[in-house]
Amino acid sequence: MSFEIRPQRPDDDDATRQLIGAAFGAEGAAVVGVWGDVVARGHDRAQLVAVDATGALVGHVGLSHGWLDTRQALVDVLVLSPLSVAPAHQGRGAGAALLEAAVAEADRLGAPVVVLEGDPGYYSRHGWSPAAELGIEAPTRRVPGPAFQAVPLASYQTWMTGRVVYRDVWWEHDSTGLRDPVLADIEARLG
Repeated sequence: MSFEIRPQRPDDDDATRQLIGAAFGAEGAAVVGVWGDVVARGHDRAQLVAVDATGALVGHVGLSHGWLDTRQALVDVLVLSPLSVAPAHQGRGAGAALLEAAVAEADRLGAPVVVLEGDPGYYSRHGWSPAAELGIEAPTRRVPGPAFQAVPLASYQTWMTGRVVYRDVWWEHDSTGLRDPVLADIEARLG
């Protein structure tokens, strides 16, 4: 299926909130809340949407500001979250198209790396790899290693290693990493 990927516009705001809420099910309201605060505080750097042939908004991805705390400097990086696809459109390529566009946008914005927390089985199929392979650490030990993933971009340099630091909004919403019993279950499944 083909999708148009374009920047989110102000007239997309209501549809985007509904889409994010639906995509995340029981956790939807929490994800809508944290992303709303990220945007309200000006920490978002890009929002892209996927629109189907009928003009319906079927997907959204957000990129926000974070840092990489390296030995040489505090480096600006981008955090990809949330990636949302309407439940009726999941598995049809909208998520893949949004990921590709988000990486291209992050590169265009000059970020050296973009990171995310997510299912390694899904994201590895789309060019992501464990951030640890680049010497990049998750912002908390509550993110299982394989689930903290990264894509290095054109301005990435090998000295850019260290811990990622998220903006306060992610911590205030307790939206960084996982908590038990979910964390223990995922760690057991990942080995």
